[in-house]
Amino acid sequence: MSEPTEDVTYRHEDWYAEELVDRHFVRCSFFHVDLTEAVSQGAVFTECVFGNVALNASRHTDSAFTRCTFKRCNLFEAEFTGCKLVGSSFEQCDLRPLRVSGGDWSFVALPGADLRGVHLTDVRMREVDLTGADLTGATVTGADLSGAQLHAAKLVSVDLRGSDLTALDPTTVERAGAIIDAEQAIVLAQALGFEIR
Repeated sequence: MSEPTEDVTYRHEDWYAEELVDRHFVRCSFFHVDLTEAVSQGAVFTECVFGNVALNASRHTDSAFTRCTFKRCNLFEAEFTGCKLVGSSFEQCDLRPLRVSGGDWSFVALPGADLRGVHLTDVRMREVDLTGADLTGATVTGADLSGAQLHAAKLVSVDLRGSDLTALDPTTVERAGAIIDAEQAIVLAQALGFEIR
């Protein structure tokens, strides 16, 4: 890991297709930076701010974006594999079609986010805030959603198989056509007060 770059502000920079390997940024700010098709591998961003950053078609593997703030960023077709985004927040970001596999997105704030059709597989998402988020047609399989805030979320036609749904109150979400497995059906029936015999 390289020496950390701390407290630097980058504005209007062209980092198109940049390869960020083992780079470490602490409390840095990125405003109007073009990271389209950028690739990060083992990079670490701690408490950084991303404002109006183009991250479309970017690929991130085993990188960490912890306690970062993303505001009005474009993540169209971005991919995160085995990445850690603990405590980060997304506001007014374009997040579709996002693809996340593995990694830890616990305590991530995505309230009201448009997540229609995104792919979230085998991700730890403990206590994630998805209040009012629209996940229509999304794939959320094998995800740890324990403690997640899902009030008023749209889970229409979502594939939720294999995910931890212990925090889901089925009466507070839109759920028509959502796909679950038999084990999850028991958990949800119990949440509604049914006794399984």
